[in-house]
Amino acid sequence: MSIINSLQWRYAVKRMTGQKVEQEKVNVVLEAARQAASSIGLQPFSVIVVKNEELRKQIAPLAYNQPQITECSHLLIFAAWTDMSEAQVEEYIQQIAVERGVPREALQGFKDTAWGAVAGKTPEQRFEWFARQAYISFGTAIAAAAYEKIDSCPMEGFNGPALDTLLGLDKKNLRSVTLLALGHRDEVNDKLAGAAKVRRAKEKFIIEL
Repeated sequence: MSIINSLQWRYAVKRMTGQKVEQEKVNVVLEAARQAASSIGLQPFSVIVVKNEELRKQIAPLAYNQPQITECSHLLIFAAWTDMSEAQVEEYIQQIAVERGVPREALQGFKDTAWGAVAGKTPEQRFEWFARQAYISFGTAIAAAAYEKIDSCPMEGFNGPALDTLLGLDKKNLRSVTLLALGHRDEVNDKLAGAAKVRRAKEKFIIEL
């Protein structure tokens, strides 16, 4: 199935069956999220995978009891770093040096640029930038799930601070940004299953200059 066919097949599934998704397929989605584009390659976010059903029951009220939270197979939480230190940038530079086989000294200019991009922003600006990087990965994961014929539902409707406290993210330099429920559509109880996909016409969506 082509990527376009996969994207036409997917929709934001409202009800799921609870059937488990094969871990191998979930691993593909997670690897796609890891390989996604990221500004300067810094990847200032993490993906938390919640498989534990009891924990998802605790999360459900924090997400307005949307049924996908408990009916999904895996719940992915995309969480942006709340800040970044120069030491974390240096760790990234060291990794480049090792994996590309280049002297650390040759990367000093790039390190200065990367750290300058971080240090030149206020804490709130940094978080907003990091959150946007998380969203790039989030979108890539959605596309990968569709390609693997895994149903998903992107979810922004949740109490972020309460979720962060529940999972201890606020103690790990993380703030939840968005959720992605992975599973299998319940074609009997999801009224949108099988409905035509509606998107703006290309002529209205694409602007050529």
